[in-house]
Amino acid sequence: MLSIDNHDRNIVDLTYVYPVVSRRAGGVSLGINLTPNNVCNWQCVYCQVPDLRLGVTAKADIGVLEQELGAFLFQLVHGDYMQQHVPQASRVLKDLAISGNGEPTTCSNFDAVVLCVTKLMDQYDLNIPLRLITNGSSVHKPVVQQGLKLMAKYQGEVWFKVDAVGEQRTKRINKVVLKPEWQRQQLQAVSDVCPVKLQTCVLVEQSRDAGYIHDYIQWLEGCLRQGIVLQGVCLYGLARPSMQEGGDKLRSADEPFLQSFAEKIESLGLSVTVSA
Repeated sequence: MLSIDNHDRNIVDLTYVYPVVSRRAGGVSLGINLTPNNVCNWQCVYCQVPDLRLGVTAKADIGVLEQELGAFLFQLVHGDYMQQHVPQASRVLKDLAISGNGEPTTCSNFDAVVLCVTKLMDQYDLNIPLRLITNGSSVHKPVVQQGLKLMAKYQGEVWFKVDAVGEQRTKRINKVVLKPEWQRQQLQAVSDVCPVKLQTCVLVEQSRDAGYIHDYIQWLEGCLRQGIVLQGVCLYGLARPSMQEGGDKLRSADEPFLQSFAEKIESLGLSVTVSA
């Protein structure tokens, strides 16, 4: 089990809180893992979580979360954690990111999690974004909508997963059958209350699919016509090997394909970042 020594505010080990040097964030991202039990309602083929199980996460223990996050922020703000553990070029706290080893928005007290995090942001006077990394499956739920509304007051931003458009494609990549209309509906539910950016993992399989880019762009055009406001799109490949069955055979799409994809998205007036 994970714990914190409150007496000297030293981090021993943690249940909910973890730091990462994030290439997409451009520095240290302090994660809040709402699925420490390794469960997810999707089973993406590229997922880097070992022993992933199908399901939804448990209710978060707000007392433990507050204790852990407060102790870690104390070390970041007043201690020498960065100097001891982070390469010099990345020693900047870029965001707090609600994410997890599975889908964080299945947490039944998601709104209480956001309230806890924002109170600590105020306590430590953090002027950084609060991000949510999500597959979008539960963003329509009232408890998530309440959390998103509060996030929006704290430089909130949602990174919303859309790896593919089309029921057969999502079944292959995400192991769920998603209708394009449903994906658009969920995206609308986020963009109505909080800024949102798309994140798309692109594998070699997608690059060999003749209709992949066409259908993605057509769907994206429909989103924009509907009035959905997007902050941009992030195209990325595999940073680490997949831990799912057959994951060792997966490969990222090559950089020329990603750049070509990015140019087509940019033609719609959207900004694109590429992490090959």
